[in-house]
Amino acid sequence: MNITLQQIGRRLYERRRQLRMTQDELAERADVTAQTISTAELGKKAMRADTIARVCAALDISADYLLFGQISPQDLSILSQKVSQLSPSQYRHLED
Repeated sequence: MNITLQQIGRRLYERRRQLRMTQDELAERADVTAQTISTAELGKKAMRADTIARVCAALDISADYLLFGQISPQDLSILSQKVSQLSPSQYRHLED
């Protein structure tokens, strides 16, 4: 297995789990099959460019993050927005 595909699969899996989304839910949102999501998460098969774009949109992440693990300014903006919506106790928990 290609280590790069495994790394992409791991990022895909982790982001999907962060959003508490099933493979079926992600597949539906990205207009792909659940099998496509499964094989991508396992690092068994590369996704086509159009599939990557739809999956990234469904997961609200950049292709740079999915493919290379690089956090883009767009990703930081989304994170900053989410942090600003935390309650004071949630923010303290995040700091810890």
